[in-house]
Amino acid sequence: MSFLSNLWRGGQQGFDFGSASSNAIELTKRRPTVSLTKQGAVTGNLRVNLSWRMRTSDIGGRTGQSSSLLRHPFKLFKPEIVQAQGPAVVQIDLDLACLYELQDGTKGVVQPLGSFFGDINSPPYVKLSGDDRFGSGSGETIYINMDHRDEFKRLLIFVYIYDGTPAFDRTHAVVTLYPSNGPRVEIGLDERAPQARSCAVVLIENNKGELTVRREVKYVYGFQAELDRLYGWGLQWGRGYKTKV
Repeated sequence: MSFLSNLWRGGQQGFDFGSASSNAIELTKRRPTVSLTKQGAVTGNLRVNLSWRMRTSDIGGRTGQSSSLLRHPFKLFKPEIVQAQGPAVVQIDLDLACLYELQDGTKGVVQPLGSFFGDINSPPYVKLSGDDRFGSGSGETIYINMDHRDEFKRLLIFVYIYDGTPAFDRTHAVVTLYPSNGPRVEIGLDERAPQARSCAVVLIENNKGELTVRREVKYVYGFQAELDRLYGWGLQWGRGYKTKV
C-alpha cells in the first residue's frame, strides 16, 4: 500500500496536498517554496523531523529493468534478490543537522557529530533532540524557536551519512516540517545519488521579515565542508566522532 502511495505522490505536480486527514504539502522541483509567514506559522516551535527506513530492493532503479517490467509486469511486486558479499540489508546511520546564520553574523552548526545539540531558549534557538542511529519510527528531530524568528538570517537543514555505505538510494528518507499552524511540509529524499554522503534538504530564509522554506535536495559526495562551500557559510571544519553505544 505504501509503495502504491509513493507512486501516486511521485506523479503529482506542484504543491502536493494530501487528503484532509494527511494535511500535508509536498515541496517539489516545480513548486519548491512555501511561506511560513503567510500561513501564520511563525510562533512557537517549528519541528523538523527526519525519518527513514532501509530497503533491500531498488525497483525500477537499474539499467534494463524498465524493459523487463514491460515483459513481466508482475515483477514490479516481487522483491529483488540482492547480490552482495555481505548482509543483504545495507546499514546506514543518517544524521539530521542544521547550519545556521543569525542576523548578528553568528554562524555554526547543530548536529549529532561532536555533540553540537544547540539550544532552544538561547542562540542559536535551534535544538537537536538526539541521535537516532538505527532508523527508528520517531527518527531525529530539530526544534526551531520561531519566537526568535527575527534573529534568524538563514537555516540550512541537511542530512548526512555518518557511518555505513554511502547509499541514499537504499533508504526511504523524508524530512517533515511541522509548523505551529497550517499543514506540515514534506520533502522526500527520493532522487538517485548512490555515492553521495550528504544532502542539503531545505533552506529556511528570512527575507525582509518573511520566513520562507525552499526545497533544495542537493546531494554532495563529501560532508559538511562541501555543503559549507556550496552555500558559502565560511566555517572551519575538522574531523569529529560520535561516542560509541
